[in-house]
Amino acid sequence: MAEPENVIDTLALERIEVNLFRGVAPQNQGPRIFGGLVIAQALLAAYRTVEARVCHSLHCYFIRPGDPSVPILYDVDRSRDGKSFTTRRVTAIQHGAQIFNLAASFQDPEPGYEHQDDMPDVPRPEDLADEEADSEWRRSIEMRWVDGRELDNPVPSPPVQNVWMRSTTPLPDDIAIQQAVLAYMSDMSLLSTCMRPHGVNWRTPGFQSASLDHAIWFHQPTTFTDWHLYAQRSPSASGARGFNLGEIFNIDGRLVASTAQEGLARMRTPRG
Repeated sequence: MAEPENVIDTLALERIEVNLFRGVAPQNQGPRIFGGLVIAQALLAAYRTVEARVCHSLHCYFIRPGDPSVPILYDVDRSRDGKSFTTRRVTAIQHGAQIFNLAASFQDPEPGYEHQDDMPDVPRPEDLADEEADSEWRRSIEMRWVDGRELDNPVPSPPVQNVWMRSTTPLPDDIAIQQAVLAYMSDMSLLSTCMRPHGVNWRTPGFQSASLDHAIWFHQPTTFTDWHLYAQRSPSASGARGFNLGEIFNIDGRLVASTAQEGLARMRTPRG
């Protein structure tokens, strides 16, 4: 069995100017750059320009498909440094054009009121099959589907799915890295939730899908080498777009982050 990729190496950035960073994408993950990679690298680029504050939310748009054969440049705009909050905008560039942009807000840690949703009552990860156990290549994020998944012959099912996830790479006790890895994995299954009621997935002939936007709210610090449950649902699909919501709970049931995403979901019309 092959060694898993190292997520820290995958997300690594090179600083080439004060507010300009360069990242690369793995060459073995398909013809387009995985969206979660660009989110995570852009977040890390923003963090490299922020002192002592913690990201509490980010909002981003995917503008063009990323090209994995060339580096990605991340240009950070230091929008505002306030008394309690810091705002950054990051533009990802390839071939002289924007492929992605991100806005992130950072806050001084402070106490406040607390409440949260309950974690769904689902089987624990140790009771579920490791679907990549015999794979020749293992991802840096281990994933176990509570209800399994059918890639070759999907059938209509409720627009809900629960997936346990964790990093297979040891991670430092660094909130920027922990949040970046969470951001990386948050794009791995969310869009597929809106496909479930229609019995299609990314392997279905003629089906076209792509992330259009993505948002994350970070509620609690976490350690992503431990198991986390990604509880996902799709409230709506219309206009060739699917809308998806996610909640990420740690193994103890603490809600550590929430996500939202809209994605393209259309069946291409064959050309006559």
